[in-house]
Formats: sequence, C-alpha cells, structure tokens
Amino acid sequence: MAASDTTQSGTSSARLPLPDLADLDEAQQAVAKEVSAGPRGEVRGPVRVWLHSPELANRAQKLGEFLRWGTVLEPRISELVILVTARHYDCHYIWFNHVKLALKGGLDEQAVESIKNRREPHLAKADEQVAYSFTIEILRNRAVSSPTLSRARELFGERGVVEMGAIIAHYHSGAIALGLADILLPDGSKTCLPM
Repeated sequence: MAASDTTQSGTSSARLPLPDLADLDEAQQAVAKEVSAGPRGEVRGPVRVWLHSPELANRAQKLGEFLRWGTVLEPRISELVILVTARHYDCHYIWFNHVKLALKGGLDEQAVESIKNRREPHLAKADEQVAYSFTIEILRNRAVSSPTLSRARELFGERGVVEMGAIIAHYHSGAIALGLADILLPDGSKTCLPM
C-alpha cells in the first residue's frame, strides 16, 4: 500500500476513516457498483465518505449525477457555480476536480484565477455575471436579492434557478462530507487553494 493510500483507506486517519472498497457490505457494494458503472467511473470524493450510509450514498450520487449532467444549465455555468461554492468552503477536493472542467466548459482562465484568489472575477458574459452573483449571495447572505433573482429567472428560467440553487446545496453537502474525512486529492496532495 502506497503512503497516500493509507490516508485514502482511512487506516491511519485521525478523522472519519473512508470505507475500504475491498471490504464493503452488500448495500455498500451495490452503490459502489452503480457509481463505477456510471459517468463517474469510480467511487471517490464525497460518495466514498457517504458510503458509511449506503442509502444516503445511493441517493446523493444520483442527485449529483443529475446536477452534473442533467440540468438545463450549460456546463460553463454549472462549473462556475461549483467553483464558487468550493472556494467559499475552501474545499480543495471539489476545486481540484472541477477547475479543469470549468476551463474546458469555456470559463475564462483569469476569472477562475480570480475566484481561486478570492477576488471578484471579471466575467464578460451576462449569464456568468448573474450566476456568480446568485451563488455569492446565497453563500454569503443565505438569500438571493430580488434583482439578482429576477435577472437569473430571465436568463435561466425557473427550472434553471432551482437547479442552480440545488447545485450550490449539493456541493455544500459534498464539502461537509469531505471535511469529515482526511481525504487526499487525486494527485496525492492535500491542498490546491491558497489560504
């Protein structure tokens, strides 16, 4: 077992240990099999932590799958919302896993760097400006102002607004789960965000 695997399996973690994928009970195995066969391709991140509660893991991973690949929002907008949420919670794991997806989806690299460094990004596109404001207001104020909500409804429709809120909530939940465990980033490091 490599040194980084020790923390991943939870055998040496002072925090909540991760379920050992080689020693799952029947309910956990069913969830792990479904996750591995889906778009994620493997059990990792918050799903790995949620496996402590197989029913929760099953439902959360299905919601996560929908929020990643099934909403009316363009990937560029979804990934912007995810990055802002990850940065708000200083969640290195979510940031690490979504920064490349955000750039691939068309988000400007300078905007990503600004969010990473806790500066307000210059967003040239109106939908990005509104998605950013919507997300920041929810995270900072626990509510969206009427002007921002009105503009978001114009740009994304009611369904898009609801789905954007659900993305924020889901990745908040993921950040909490990841904070409970001592989980390494996929490259074996612990951090990728300046503090």
